[in-house]
Amino acid sequence: MAVDQSLIDLLICPACHGEIVYKDRRKLIICTQCELQYPVRENIPVMLVEEATPPKKSSRTS
Repeated sequence: MAVDQSLIDLLICPACHGEIVYKDRRKLIICTQCELQYPVRENIPVMLVEEATPPKKSSRTS
């Protein structure tokens, strides 16, 4: 069972107030601005900055 879309529509990133996207397969909510990744546990979004993980750095070189 996935997180209800009506709940997803209400959520914003608590760190930067950016819009979020829900990745059901990965059980993550990702901020489109700061890219913090929030876990979803037992279909409940854990929207705490302390629980978020930073975006993965790309391995590209300039």
